[in-house]
Amino acid sequence: EVRSWTTAAKQSLCLMWQKVKVQLMLSMSFLVAVCWYCRQLYSFLAQLLKRWSNYLQRKLIRNLSVLTEADLLGYSAREWKGETKQAKHMREAYEELYWSHHIKYLRQVRRDNYCVLRAVLFQIFNQGIPFPSWMKERDILKLPEKLLYSQGCNWIQQYSFGPERYTGPNVFGKLRKCMETLKTNWTEISATKDHEERGNMCNTLFSDESKEHKLYEAIKFIMLYEVVEAYEQIKNREEPIHNLFSLLLARDSSSDPLSFMMNHLNAIGDSICLDQVELFLLGYLLQVKIRVYRLHRFNTEEFQVNYPDEYRREWNEISLLTEDDRYYHIPLF
Repeated sequence: EVRSWTTAAKQSLCLMWQKVKVQLMLSMSFLVAVCWYCRQLYSFLAQLLKRWSNYLQRKLIRNLSVLTEADLLGYSAREWKGETKQAKHMREAYEELYWSHHIKYLRQVRRDNYCVLRAVLFQIFNQGIPFPSWMKERDILKLPEKLLYSQGCNWIQQYSFGPERYTGPNVFGKLRKCMETLKTNWTEISATKDHEERGNMCNTLFSDESKEHKLYEAIKFIMLYEVVEAYEQIKNREEPIHNLFSLLLARDSSSDPLSFMMNHLNAIGDSICLDQVELFLLGYLLQVKIRVYRLHRFNTEEFQVNYPDEYRREWNEISLLTEDDRYYHIPLF
């Protein structure tokens, strides 16, 4: 009886194990299949995400108007090959920047007729430089309104927005939008304390061509507004003005605000860049010391120039380098 009971128990256990074994095998097969499918799905999604990321990165780099940093001497070697006198001169100038001025890298700036405005504004935003003191005291959004109504400058309707070449009764509204874009972005970026986050915000802003152009047109208008103010002071023989306004208004092509706008400002962004006098004005209005390394003037006193040449100690400093006084890049120390 004991043997019989033992045999029956063994048979029952074997039968039960056979059933459990089949279930375990089915479960393990199912788990293996699920894991394999999950792995394939993960691999597919990873590849898809990588391709999408590369696409976005290529698109951003293509649209970015201020490129990421590049080695200074490597850039010089690529751009100035050969043994011509000019190529040797430029390579020597770049080596001078590298060894004597400790400039190891540069950021290339898109070569168009907004180039110098782009290089200046990008650095102001990237460094988190706040509004100039005079801009804090006034609401810059009201400057177009003040110029048009308070000072009676009806000729402002002939203002042209760079390559858009727009003039007409809508000028006031378009200028207002430009000023709003400048104020909003400058306030937001300068309030960001984290340098990396601020850099990402700058990259986003300077890959949006429409917003960029509004920034530059706002700066152009501020330049015009200040010239109008200086011109009125000269006419009314009020308080002394800065020498740069006398120099600017002494030119035959800009003897008054209207001719300054028609002959200079309207073409900036379209067919010309800022000239030397306007660079003085730009630095003065933004209250920054703009140090420019002029490579084509290497081995002369004009190799390194400050705009304006008279500046206050508390002003922030930004730097540019140029090979021809037309297109500018950003040197990195």
